[in-house]
Amino acid sequence: MARDRRHGSATSPSNAIPTRTRTRGSNPSPTRTTPRRRRTETARTGGETMTSHYAMDGKKVSLLGYGAMRMATVDGKHATSWAQGYSASAIDQDLLNRQIKMLLEGGVNYFDTSPAYCRGESESALGKALKASGYDRKDYVLATKLSNFAPRQYPLAACKKMFADSLKFLQTDYIDNYLLHSIGNGKDFSTFSKRYLENGALDWCADLRAQGKIRHLGFSYHGDPKAFEWCLAHHDTYKWDFAQIQMNYVDWRHAKEVNARNLNAEYLYRTLAKLGIPVVIMEPLLGGRLARYNYALAHELTPLDPEATLAKWAFRFCGSFPKVLTVLSGMTRTEHIEENLATFSPLKPCSEKEFAALERAARRMLSLNTIPCNSCNYCMPCPYGLDIVAILQFRNNFLVAQTKPSAKDVLKAYRKAIPEELRRADHCTGCGRCSPHCPQSIDIPREIAAIDEWIDLLEDDVVAKG
Repeated sequence: MARDRRHGSATSPSNAIPTRTRTRGSNPSPTRTTPRRRRTETARTGGETMTSHYAMDGKKVSLLGYGAMRMATVDGKHATSWAQGYSASAIDQDLLNRQIKMLLEGGVNYFDTSPAYCRGESESALGKALKASGYDRKDYVLATKLSNFAPRQYPLAACKKMFADSLKFLQTDYIDNYLLHSIGNGKDFSTFSKRYLENGALDWCADLRAQGKIRHLGFSYHGDPKAFEWCLAHHDTYKWDFAQIQMNYVDWRHAKEVNARNLNAEYLYRTLAKLGIPVVIMEPLLGGRLARYNYALAHELTPLDPEATLAKWAFRFCGSFPKVLTVLSGMTRTEHIEENLATFSPLKPCSEKEFAALERAARRMLSLNTIPCNSCNYCMPCPYGLDIVAILQFRNNFLVAQTKPSAKDVLKAYRKAIPEELRRADHCTGCGRCSPHCPQSIDIPREIAAIDEWIDLLEDDVVAKG
């Protein structure tokens, strides 16, 4: 019989999740250790004000959460762009402090980070901002990850150091939610095994939970389906408290169309919901692709609500499902925070008509054949200096534009988007070092080569026309 490694004597039953929280307009009910079954898994129908259906250690969890993968820098760009020469000091700490306090005052209490984010500075910056907010540690839920991607980080001693550093940088003596980071990362299941099983790291994490040093144990998933299936097959042993998946209205039914290695978000969500595992949503905007203007999306969605932004549609989709713990958003700009707080206060669940429109919008977007890059920057820095993300984004921006510019204008925009010549597509050597790090399993050298060929054709066209 599998050994249950969830709780030891140091952990009280009150630490377990999920539990139902009272929502506005509902009748008081006793705390439950498992979610109440619903007749449907399609949409939340209540009138919550910023809170999900779950509580953690007595705290209602905000349906909107803050994801610290991208942070604003003093030059107005993102800290994920440090491969372009920015340093750790480029994070605009003063702005971040104000933003985090604004989020807390607006009811957001879930904060997600990782040792791998912002070139290793995300945890430290977030820890400073939370400390400066004046809020008590018990007022928010703090999530970070065991991000042992490099082979040198596989040994258990390295994992323990990573956890100790997380506590130090986040200025806390415990972590609310600790995740095995991107469990499908790598070429196959052997990577997951080396990162978490053969070294004893997973059992060690379970022991941390039993000791109360972490309150809840979960995982985030991209990539190899075998890793996801293994975790669910061993749920009786490890009793996952939550799971983090990429979910949005495109990946809901079409993730496998983008990449055969992917699993559709509908399958991921429903499988987790069936096991009673709360879902944290990442990439609700597909790295911003569902928020930037896209005529294919606007064609379907704007007639239904001319005042709603594309981002609002994407967040409403994600927030409409009852087993969602929180929906993460980067919110690097203050206006993002203002808009998202308005969207989630309260969240208006999608109707069946709106779900149908979102599905049509997803199909229209897929017909554009965009590159599934979510701007995570895991592929950076390129050893040869290419600005990989900017190159891929430039191609996508062209594909979603309603009016296609002339070849001359495209080339002008390309040089403006990537001003340094050595960072452009024609300098790719095809070494392939980037692709294994991509959570979306993009064949990056192949895409870069195709873009380089496209640029060459545009240049030939300009020359031919004089």
